[in-house]
Amino acid sequence: MPFPNALGKGMRGETNLEKRKILVIEDEKPIAEILKYGFEKEGFEVFCAGTGAEGLKSAEERQPNLVLLDWMLPDIAGVDVCRLLTERENVPILMLTARSNVEDKLYGLESGADDYVTKPFDLREVVARVHTILRRFEKVQESRRTEASCCSIAVSEEEHTVLRDGRPVDLTPKEFDLLLFFVKHPRQVFTRSALLDQIWGFDYLGDTRTVDIHIQRLRRKADLGEQLVTVFGVGYKYVP
Repeated sequence: MPFPNALGKGMRGETNLEKRKILVIEDEKPIAEILKYGFEKEGFEVFCAGTGAEGLKSAEERQPNLVLLDWMLPDIAGVDVCRLLTERENVPILMLTARSNVEDKLYGLESGADDYVTKPFDLREVVARVHTILRRFEKVQESRRTEASCCSIAVSEEEHTVLRDGRPVDLTPKEFDLLLFFVKHPRQVFTRSALLDQIWGFDYLGDTRTVDIHIQRLRRKADLGEQLVTVFGVGYKYVP
């Protein structure tokens, strides 16, 4: 199979890639070497594996930013490696293969690959596709991080404060105690009676409706509608 063409000018510096890592899982050593050479020139740190098993182990150890994965490997089919990688790692995958029919391309994409390049390839195209995949992947990751940070709540027992998305939340002492108890016991389900005993004490004379009222206030004040979950017929739980 002919080698890919040499890397063209103008690709380097498109994004800041100095600390990014690429894992090349390719059993044809000349192809692996030219990919390694080309992407090292782009500023990537490149690791190579000649079998699927080596690639899976290296992915776990190296935590690459992207995987270049050959379809035909001597031990495990590339599509099976792709499935295993997507199950174990949050990493984009670019498949490399001599197969060119539409069915094979769809099969590769359905296995979890983000894109597909047919051999023999132009190295400039592979580099361009990697840049595109990483930009798209990182944009999605940033969106997820933003979404997660928008749903964050910080409770300080020492300072007796609650912050929601960085903004202070004004709670009564009992509301604070109830929220702190939930935060210390995530995903555990508590009955109303158990919460009364824990927060108000065994000698409290009120009824379980007190718990319901405080839960409603916490949901409203701290925007915890989706995190303070009602377990019907049982009680409540806090889901971070």
